[in-house]
Amino acid sequence: MESKDGVAEIDRLERGLLMDGGSDSEQSHDDDHIDDHEESAFYTASFTEAEENFVKYQTARWVLYSMLLVLAWGIGLFMLIYLPVRRYILRKDIRSRKLYVTPNAIVYRVRRPVPFPCFGVLKKEKHILLPSVADVVIEQGYLQSLFGVYSVRIENIGVRRPPSDDVQIQGVANPHDFRKAVLIRLSSMRHELLSRQASNVEDVATSRIGRSSVASMSPSKPLRHDALPHLGEVAILQKLEEVGSSVKRVQSLIEEQNPQISELAD
Repeated sequence: MESKDGVAEIDRLERGLLMDGGSDSEQSHDDDHIDDHEESAFYTASFTEAEENFVKYQTARWVLYSMLLVLAWGIGLFMLIYLPVRRYILRKDIRSRKLYVTPNAIVYRVRRPVPFPCFGVLKKEKHILLPSVADVVIEQGYLQSLFGVYSVRIENIGVRRPPSDDVQIQGVANPHDFRKAVLIRLSSMRHELLSRQASNVEDVATSRIGRSSVASMSPSKPLRHDALPHLGEVAILQKLEEVGSSVKRVQSLIEEQNPQISELAD
C-alpha cells in the first residue's frame, strides 16, 4: 500500500509541475512555430508515441542508480526525493524534441528545463549536413528492450573523428522509418551528383569534338577541289609555250641551212 501511495503521490506532484508555470504557454507557442527549415522537410520523426515508454525507462534507470547510491553513501535518498522533478523534466524534454530531414541536413532541436526548472530552460539545436553522414545506426540495450525504447545514432564520415562526435537520440517512435528516409535522401543526392558530373564530362567532350571538326574542315587553299582546274590550265599554258619555243628553234635552224628558202619566202 505504501508503494502505491508513493507512486500516486509522485504522479500528483508530476501533474502539478506540468500544470504550473506561466512559461508553459510560451513554450507551447514555440513548439507550434514552424520555421523555414521544418517547412522544407520531407520527413519528420515523431516522439509522441514513445513518451510513456521513454519516461518509464528513464525512471527505472534513476531508481536503480538511487538504490545503489543509497547503499553506498546515502545520496540516493535525495535522488528518490528528486524523482518527481526528474520525471517532469523528462516529459518536457521529449515533448519539445523535433527531428526532421531537410534536403541538405538533419536537424535536431530540443528545449528542456535545467535540473532546477525555476532557473529556466536549456535550448539545443544540432544541424548535421547530409554529405557528412556515414550511416544511421539503431541501437537498443537490454533495459531499453524491456520498455521498447530505441536509440538512433548518426555516424559521421571520417576516421579521424571520435565516436563522441556522433549524435545519439533516444525516444524516436519510428527509428527504422527515419533511417530509411535519411538513406533515401543520401542516395538521391549521390545520384544527382553523379548525373551532374556526367553532364559536365559530356559538355567538355562535345566542345573538344567541335573544335577538332572545325580544325579539320579548314585546310590550306591548294588542297581545295575548286582550285584543281586552275592548276590544269597553268600546266597547259606552260606546255604550249614550250611547244612554241621548240617550233621557233626548228625554224631558225632550217633558215640557217637553206638561205635560199628564206630569200624566196621574202
